[in-house]
Amino acid sequence: MKKPELLIPAGSLEVMKTAIRYGADAVYCGGEEFSLRAKAKNFSDEDLAEGIRYAHEHGVKVHITANILAHNYDFPEVEEFMKKMKELKPDAMIINDPGIFMTARRICPEIDIHISTQSSSTNYETFKFWHDLGATRVVAARELSLEEIRQIRAKVPEDLEIEAFVHGAMCMSYSGRCMLSNFFTGRDANRGECTHPCRWRYSIVEETRPGEYMPVYENERGTYIFNSKDLCMIDYIPELCEAGIDSFKLEGRMKTALYVATIARTYRKAIDDYYEDPEKYRRNLPWYRDEIARCTYREFTTGFYFGKPDTNAQIYDSNTYVKNYTYLGTVRSLEEDGTAVFEQKNKFCVGDAIEIMKPDGTDLTAKVLSIRNDDGEEQDSAPHPLQNLHVKLDQKVEEGDILRVEAAAE
Repeated sequence: MKKPELLIPAGSLEVMKTAIRYGADAVYCGGEEFSLRAKAKNFSDEDLAEGIRYAHEHGVKVHITANILAHNYDFPEVEEFMKKMKELKPDAMIINDPGIFMTARRICPEIDIHISTQSSSTNYETFKFWHDLGATRVVAARELSLEEIRQIRAKVPEDLEIEAFVHGAMCMSYSGRCMLSNFFTGRDANRGECTHPCRWRYSIVEETRPGEYMPVYENERGTYIFNSKDLCMIDYIPELCEAGIDSFKLEGRMKTALYVATIARTYRKAIDDYYEDPEKYRRNLPWYRDEIARCTYREFTTGFYFGKPDTNAQIYDSNTYVKNYTYLGTVRSLEEDGTAVFEQKNKFCVGDAIEIMKPDGTDLTAKVLSIRNDDGEEQDSAPHPLQNLHVKLDQKVEEGDILRVEAAAE
């Protein structure tokens, strides 16, 4: 079997570089227009150019999302966007709207087009339809089982790739086409502005008794009737590979560098271990599970892969994440004496035991020996996020290492 591509999300240039260091074969990101993650930092034209350059230098592909549902007034900008893509030369564009698809084919036919999961491609005839139009890859609808993907793989041309989500947040609407955000807040999920009302708490109102709100209790805090668990397929790498999936896609363009590093490193090792020796993969399953649990998540489910989800795929009593580790920062550079320089994301203090997370799977416990700011002033603690710090640790640290701390130790 051909080893699948590991496709990692990137919401910013910093996170893209982290994804590449921690094992991505390809990254996907959005520009400032036409992306379904409008609230992500996304990429300026300069960042996109730098990100594509950096990725290609490291042998990593870049897929640009242009997956909104477009209106008439969007198309003058769509034309300009495609001209820009022609200059930047990403490896692929992820597109949902047929009009945007045809515009891309006309302006930059040399760039591969991947069909977004929002197009609800649930059968082999739809896959073949997109292939006949010139698509090189289709992202499977999240509602497909592994058996259905196997059947599609057997029926479609060999040169048409299948991409599938294997990890991350699940949308409770069919292929992500949700109107709740637009209805409640005027922010259209299909234009990249989702406010995630599926994670809110709801009550019932009976029409003859307006103003009487009746909570649907699961416990004393109410119920979150739309709140899905997160997808996690780390236990099923063999089944995913055998189904013929060409690209394992991980969700999370709104996530931190710590989250991206954790999932990229874990899935990278799981895939590599399986292709080296299936028994090695099985032996290391406890490590994969433990690592995945170190980043934020909402409890896990296998989604539709083994049949339609039941009530066990929902979380009815909370909308909160499980958070076991806190992100402190990514080492940007080193001073001559090994002092780490990075932008601080969360609070820590001199004397704290923190963890150095390395791309090869190694985690080192280190003590914070000293902290100083850019002016050379010593600090006992670092309470202010986004402060540039110079931190001395009692363990060797390298550029690109992630620094984190157990949440209970904050």
